[in-house]
Amino acid sequence: MKKNVLDWPTFVLTFGFLVVICSTIFLYPNQTEVWLDQAHTLLMDKIGILYLWVGFLSVLFLCWIAFSRYGRIKLGPKHEKPAFSTFSWISMLFCAGIGGGVIYWGTIEWAYYYATPPFGLDAGTAEAIEWSATYGMFHSGPTAWAIYCLPAIPMAYLYHVKGKKILKISEACQPILKHHTNGFLGKAIDLMFMFGLLGASGTTLGLSIPMISAGIHRVLGVPHTYLLDIVILLICTIIFSISVYSGLSKGIKRLSDINVYLAIFLLAFVFILGPTVFILKMTTNSIGLIADHFIRLNTWIDPIMNTGFPEKWTLFYWAWWIVFAPFIGLFIAKISRGRTLKQMILGAVGFGSLGCWLFYSILGNYGLYLQLNDLLQVSTILEVANGPEAIVSIIHSLPFGDFIVLLFSVLSIIFIATTYDTSSYMLAAVTQNQVDDDPVRWNRLFWAFGLALPPTALMFIGGLKALQTVTIIAALPSVFILVLLAFSFLRIIDQDRL
Repeated sequence: MKKNVLDWPTFVLTFGFLVVICSTIFLYPNQTEVWLDQAHTLLMDKIGILYLWVGFLSVLFLCWIAFSRYGRIKLGPKHEKPAFSTFSWISMLFCAGIGGGVIYWGTIEWAYYYATPPFGLDAGTAEAIEWSATYGMFHSGPTAWAIYCLPAIPMAYLYHVKGKKILKISEACQPILKHHTNGFLGKAIDLMFMFGLLGASGTTLGLSIPMISAGIHRVLGVPHTYLLDIVILLICTIIFSISVYSGLSKGIKRLSDINVYLAIFLLAFVFILGPTVFILKMTTNSIGLIADHFIRLNTWIDPIMNTGFPEKWTLFYWAWWIVFAPFIGLFIAKISRGRTLKQMILGAVGFGSLGCWLFYSILGNYGLYLQLNDLLQVSTILEVANGPEAIVSIIHSLPFGDFIVLLFSVLSIIFIATTYDTSSYMLAAVTQNQVDDDPVRWNRLFWAFGLALPPTALMFIGGLKALQTVTIIAALPSVFILVLLAFSFLRIIDQDRL
């Protein structure tokens, strides 16, 4: 191992920030919750529209890159084959990109819109119900994956074409930062990236862990308490620490492959034994609505009626994708050697959207079918209990309910692991001065357990709004990082006269 491989200032400052924030939440939970509520209102009123424009402009920027001459740029030597098979490549980028969130929101998001539809529509009308099944698909579709893929472009070019063996956000911004890359500005950008990723990890795990606990409670009868949530979190942490310790090819790749096979089985089971025709009709209808209103959906901020729908949902989602984007971009760049920029863009946006839409279409429309046919009052469960209980009730209504809930819980755990083994891998990479192959093992393992601290603290507070606010706050620095990365790529290709 090379001497001074670790970037100690970045490492120490990030871990110090993590300890201070989590300690504050535990010591002052009520005050923290009040402050988060105030911050949510302030941010959405003043700067929320920035998130909307980042999403829409990301789509336009990636379309231009993919279908221009720059799309033909090969990431690596001209005749080199891709480092991973297409299936493993898709599996890794999809599993890293969505985590347990797609399981949670894919099953229940429609129910939130069923009760409070977009566009000021009256709840219960045919149009409102159609949009309730559609809006979740929009939130996980091409715009979301374009946000993810944008940072991958300059990073992949620098890493595979220019031979820069440093997986840092600051390094990808070097064409703009110049000599400041290794100075204060560069360190600040790397720290903002890591702070954002740590905050986002708390949000995703804070949603997914209670859902898994609700499944364990339903099948095994174990009381659903904060202690059970912590035990489940510890199990997830051990799984993704083993995966990340094993490395990119042995651990992360294999776990992602297993995850995709299990997901395909679950979706096929629900699709075949559930209301197949209804699922197909609603999915087709939703795709038509998105295609017909794509620009409108990407720019709707509701300035006249002020229903609060875009702020509560679309801007929250865009913040979620934005805060994860630099990290996912780093990972997509790392695994895309041997492909062209066009293949990387179309593969990430196309297959990423398709994968998410399968969950929303099958699990979501199955839940909607139960609601519309009075087989299960999902909206009532959501209102009286919470999202995790409603999700588990939907899954338990399937044939072999206990077994499917158990499978669903296992799949959720693996989905979490495939995101957070990647997260800890990239955190380790950013805290090193050089990455020839994998970051050093003890560093990967350290961040695997470090990622468990934010969700432990946020689950102590509880509540969806608190989790949404943390994501929105954490995303703000990432907005400026994405803009820097886009301009950095333009500067690079201008300097190289491509």
